[in-house]
Amino acid sequence: MSGMASDHNTSSQEEYLPNYLQKEDPFASKLSREADIIAGFYLTVIGILSTLGNGYVIFMSSKRKKKLRPAEIMTVNLAVCDLGISVVGKPFSIISFFSHRWVFGWMGCRWYGWAGFFFGCGSLITMTAVSLDRYLKICHLSYGTWLKRHHAFICLAIIWAYATFWATVPFAGVGSYAPEPFGTSCTLDWWLAQASVAGQAFVLSILFFCLLFPTAVIVFSYVKIIMKVKSSTKEVAHYDTRIQNSHILEMKLTKVAMLICAGFLIAWIPYAVVSVWSAFGQPDSVPIQFSVVPTLLAKSAAMYNPIIYQVIDCKFACCRSGGLKALQKKSSLKKSR
Repeated sequence: MSGMASDHNTSSQEEYLPNYLQKEDPFASKLSREADIIAGFYLTVIGILSTLGNGYVIFMSSKRKKKLRPAEIMTVNLAVCDLGISVVGKPFSIISFFSHRWVFGWMGCRWYGWAGFFFGCGSLITMTAVSLDRYLKICHLSYGTWLKRHHAFICLAIIWAYATFWATVPFAGVGSYAPEPFGTSCTLDWWLAQASVAGQAFVLSILFFCLLFPTAVIVFSYVKIIMKVKSSTKEVAHYDTRIQNSHILEMKLTKVAMLICAGFLIAWIPYAVVSVWSAFGQPDSVPIQFSVVPTLLAKSAAMYNPIIYQVIDCKFACCRSGGLKALQKKSSLKKSR
């Protein structure tokens, strides 16, 4: 009986494997030891910088948590997602790269795949919500004025529920998590699309609801914002100082959001393209050595956002201080006259 159980266990595990891994150890690294060590050091640096940067953003935001605007609350949620990827996911892959194989077995593989997809999906949906907030604030003032803090918290609950649903769907038997082709990391089992129609439906659903639709919303929002800003810049110049300052702050938040979205999509789109090609292209059509590069690029996405916050904040502070000096100079000239 135990032999039959072990055979059944093995066959059930093989169902989660891409066809080119079924005859060999799925968790053995397919890269050279030197390449694994380089990737391990790369992820260590990324993980440390991401943890420190996003931790700093969360810490500084907690000091003024009662004054955070809705868009800033979303930004903090994005930092939480990025910190989760760094703290929960990075150590698994770093240890595995240095060990030259995935050392955490099937349970660890599924946990790592779930955590990566959960926090990654949470990041993208958060950015989608931020882009909609910016769109309403800039393009539809009548709607933007009633977006308050409690609306942001409701939106956060929806984001976490959405990410939890799509990350957990594979455990319901619809899909699965499997080792990456290079062996030392795990991800969604994109190769199910080659096995059955149900697998194709699963992969297409994930692509649409967790990548294409959110990306389309983000692109639509920022295209409309750019068009609106071009047409309204001259109008704002005629308003009083208070309205101008409010407009400058809204544009600062919009720039932050646009750069964050651009950084995220630049990091993840190559990985998505390779994954789709692996799912619907010819088996073994993506070289294993080539597949590791988009994966490492995607894992760096969590590091960019704190850098973007600081660069924009510094520029905003400089502009604000420069504007203040100009106003002081103007007032002193009026007095002298």
